[in-house]
Amino acid sequence: MKRELWSLLLLAMLVQPLTLAYTAEPTQDAIKKSRYEKLELFNKVLYLIESQYYREVDTEKLIEGAINGMMNTLDPHSAFLDKEIFAKMQEETSGEFGGLGIEVTQKDGLLVIITPIEDSPAYKAGIKPGDKIVEINHESMVGVSLEQAIDHLRGKTKSKITLGIAREGSEGVKNFELTREIVYLKPVKFELLKDNFAYIRLTQFQKKSAEYIIDAIKKMRATITDKTGLRGIILDLRSNPGGLLDEAVDVSSIFLKDGIVVSTEGRDPKNKEIRYVKKSGHKELDVPVVVLINGSTASASEIVSGALQDSKRAIIMGAQSFGKGSVQSVAKIDDQIGVKLTIAQYMTPSGKKIQAVGIKPDVIIDEVEAEFVDNNRKESTFIREKDLKNHLTASIETEDEKKIREENELKERIERTERYRLIREKKKKGKLKEVAITSNNDDDDNKKINPKDDYQVNQAINYLKNIGLIKSLKF
Repeated sequence: MKRELWSLLLLAMLVQPLTLAYTAEPTQDAIKKSRYEKLELFNKVLYLIESQYYREVDTEKLIEGAINGMMNTLDPHSAFLDKEIFAKMQEETSGEFGGLGIEVTQKDGLLVIITPIEDSPAYKAGIKPGDKIVEINHESMVGVSLEQAIDHLRGKTKSKITLGIAREGSEGVKNFELTREIVYLKPVKFELLKDNFAYIRLTQFQKKSAEYIIDAIKKMRATITDKTGLRGIILDLRSNPGGLLDEAVDVSSIFLKDGIVVSTEGRDPKNKEIRYVKKSGHKELDVPVVVLINGSTASASEIVSGALQDSKRAIIMGAQSFGKGSVQSVAKIDDQIGVKLTIAQYMTPSGKKIQAVGIKPDVIIDEVEAEFVDNNRKESTFIREKDLKNHLTASIETEDEKKIREENELKERIERTERYRLIREKKKKGKLKEVAITSNNDDDDNKKINPKDDYQVNQAINYLKNIGLIKSLKF
């Protein structure tokens, strides 16, 4: 009897693939029927929980949890927006908001800081890119959803909050006490450096960012008294998390005469939205430009970098950028809730996708201290788009491409681990300067950037000084 049973099972296993091979594509009716069956399954599970769970449950919370779970299977930037989150979204990109001044994402169930906004409470306290928030007010944040964690971070102005931070290379959890403030974003900082080189740092793409840059250039030009004029512009987009797409187009248009700034590709590759250079307004077409980027340069910053790189209008220097090249749209379910959904991917003018790839610099320059360069090399620990769980790839991968990508990622992780080990050994031997973690304004790494002492800025100036010798670039 057993033998007969095993024979029947074996026959079933052999016949099944053959049957599947000749099965026609499922019809729309079949797809709808399957969907209804799955919804019926959901309804049965919900009924079992409501009727047999050992205590009363909140059905609304159960359904919201199910929706959040569904959104979590998509990508890190798609999310269900409940009443509170939907309302708070209205505060973003206005140039002023209450909070701590940090850009955050989630990786492997942990809240990871992409970058602190300059002059914000987090920046002044010594919070760094790559820091992991494991506790908020001594409550564990491990496994908490991104939306819930952000909700914990927000609060009334002048109220205090304690962040438990885990940092690469440091043991244990360090507590930072911060006071929530109205964060006034100052998107542009500028300085005319020696020999008439303009340094412009853009911290975020908010409203009127392009106008601030134009105003900065005009003010610096007005201070030049000799005949040489403005010799070059350094546009610093390091740790710029992005912002408004319109501002990315406007900033790019300052330095470009015409052409494409960025295009988007959605579900149907034939339907592309193209954003062009604005031909009117202030133009800087003749002055050489260097754009500085790093692993926290994301989104709108990558659009500008890609547009100027593809048009050969600027040289891109620094480290590979974050790789956030997806487009999100907020769909209102009603007046109080909605869904943020990834609907497309950005592409540079030449058609290169940014998502999970980022912008590769023309000239790679490590982040190092200007003084004692060899003994003070900094190991960047940026979290990039490709490190996020369920991140979108730039295109649909074949199995061979997936295998190659996974092998390369494994190799990168091994190399990164080895670099960290070597750096830790050097620190123990006193060959590298150890920067103390503090919760005040004395952290050297978080003082206001002084472009004169910035190694990468100095390298950009050296490039601009010798640009006439480089024939391969056309400005």
